[in-house]
Amino acid sequence: MQTNCNYGRRVLLLLPLLLLLHAASRGQQLTPTAARHTFSKSAHLMGSHFTFTVVAPDDSAGQRALRVGLGEVRRIDKLMSFWDSTSEVVRINRAAGLRPVAVSAETFDLISRTLNLSRLSDGAFDITFASADKLYKFDRQAHPALPDSAAIRNSVRRIGWQKIQLDAAKHTVYLPEKGMRINLAGILQGYGLRRAKLVLDKMGIKGGLLNGSGDIYCWGRQADGSLWRVAIGDPDHPNSVAAWVDITDMAVVTAGNYEQYFTVGGQVYGHIINPHTGYPSVGLRSVTILCPDVELADGLDEVVFVKGPTAGLAFINKLKGVDCTLITDDNRTLASRGMTLNFYHGTTPATPAARP
Repeated sequence: MQTNCNYGRRVLLLLPLLLLLHAASRGQQLTPTAARHTFSKSAHLMGSHFTFTVVAPDDSAGQRALRVGLGEVRRIDKLMSFWDSTSEVVRINRAAGLRPVAVSAETFDLISRTLNLSRLSDGAFDITFASADKLYKFDRQAHPALPDSAAIRNSVRRIGWQKIQLDAAKHTVYLPEKGMRINLAGILQGYGLRRAKLVLDKMGIKGGLLNGSGDIYCWGRQADGSLWRVAIGDPDHPNSVAAWVDITDMAVVTAGNYEQYFTVGGQVYGHIINPHTGYPSVGLRSVTILCPDVELADGLDEVVFVKGPTAGLAFINKLKGVDCTLITDDNRTLASRGMTLNFYHGTTPATPAARP
């Protein structure tokens, strides 16, 4: 899981995932495209840059949809933020080792789903990662050594998704040890996009692309009837595009270690921490997940990062309707069995993973 990084890790993943639209958002202003049916708006939410694009019949409907969709993400941020002193997550953390905390059905249900993902991934995804001591500084600098191994082992002693106690009848969450903390940041942006799409559905919006700092979910069609095009960049060449997919009703979510990292002896250590060991995950530079469920995709990219290229791809290959492409530390591009990308000229195609 991620460690002591800013609330929205995807704020640093805008470069590896570039959104290609017939008309892109240009800042905070609401701007219709030449087709006069596509509208975009940006906002700073969850510590990250969000850009929502919707297809609407007119300017009034487009403006209202964007305002309501972004407002839904803002509501979720306030409800479940790790940093907002009034959020339900902060109340849970403050009561660790003291008492259960009653929360909304929404927060309770999301925490329950994260525990299901923890169970499915053998703990590779773990919202109690926030219980670890802050030992690393991801400053893009060369460090003389990793922290002392005993300190690393001690830093993870309170981590453990199995320790979280839920009472479904009372909607309470209890962290039984003092110093335990949970942080939903590894899945919250995906959840926010899923909720925003639901409210836009109720408003009659038939097509859109929601970008939460690189977490992307799209549905329907663009104003001209074409699919949505999402481009995947190359970590070695910021602002470049290596491949793309034309999709609809799909999420494309990326995690990478090329923005928040440090090096020791030439080895890059990114900000996604293995909750089992306390050490930064190694072996991968980036992971991109394609999945119809944007919330699930948001969690799965970290699962693959923690498991590493071989075990991570084997894990994805067992999941129905989920695909993955990744770039290893030695710059190999690998893909799950069902992954299909369009590569630009000169780009090395992804190598499909072998069947386990």
